[in-house]
Amino acid sequence: MDRNDTIPTEDCTLETCPLEQGLLNYLPNVGANAFFAAWFGVLLILQIFHVAKYRTWGYFVAMFSGLLLEILGYVGRIQMHSNPFTMSSYLLYLVCLTIAPAFFGAAVYLCLSRIIVVYGESISRFKPRTYTLAFIGCDFLSLVLQGAGGGLASTAANSDSSTETGRNIMMGGLAFQVVATLMFMVASADFWWRVRRAGPDARDPSHETLRRSLKFRLFLWGLAVAVTCIFTRSVFRVAELSEGFDGKLANQEVTFMILEGAMMFISCTALTFLHPGYCFQGSWGAANFRLGRSKKENDGLPFSDKDGIVDGGSESSKETV
Repeated sequence: MDRNDTIPTEDCTLETCPLEQGLLNYLPNVGANAFFAAWFGVLLILQIFHVAKYRTWGYFVAMFSGLLLEILGYVGRIQMHSNPFTMSSYLLYLVCLTIAPAFFGAAVYLCLSRIIVVYGESISRFKPRTYTLAFIGCDFLSLVLQGAGGGLASTAANSDSSTETGRNIMMGGLAFQVVATLMFMVASADFWWRVRRAGPDARDPSHETLRRSLKFRLFLWGLAVAVTCIFTRSVFRVAELSEGFDGKLANQEVTFMILEGAMMFISCTALTFLHPGYCFQGSWGAANFRLGRSKKENDGLPFSDKDGIVDGGSESSKETV
């Protein structure tokens, strides 16, 4: 079918316009996209169960937000299978799947400060809260840029210049996310090196049992896998957007499903099944840095009181981030 310039793209159907005139040059596979939407839905439900048991509210908010956006994004792609010309479905897919990993990054950043406390704050180059506030701040800026770019693109459907500006802003936000994630990986590697160099005697003895546990070790590996997947995906999306919304990478579904879908599938699965509330075995609250209580005051408390744990090892009603 030849290009039909007599009909606005928004009013096209597969019967009246060629696929090449659509917002994507292919029809998204319903089965593959439905699988990802359903799986992220399962993970979202599991996150609700986790927060009800472990009270890890900050981690939950980040994961819940990201998973909800992933679901909405794949719903948008499913809608585009029957109508690849509708801007609303395209923007639902584009914006939601672009910004969702920023929330997963925030969940990961919350974990580093806990890991530092578990091994020993004296080993770290900076205080735990410095890492958290710095990386969460970078994540927020990245999210604002991506959201602003997506918003501009969504309101500029008939303006090529504004759409291009929106794309560039989104790409800038993604590039900033790549840099922030890389810095986080460097900071994590630096802390690991300092732990190894300091030796066992420098580590916090109150968390020795936790550090030796298989659950905690698996959590560390899961976190490393999740961060690597987020980084890989973000690099791909920067490359994709650099070619434009109608570029080659933006119209290769197999590549998208591997470097976007599969990367987030692996990352979110690791962050859910190796949940910090479960892997910290009740010590997630104890490993939180304190903003209002000095370390000296904290050290004067019994370990169970600092932890927010009562007899039997279960958590009290105290909420943790």
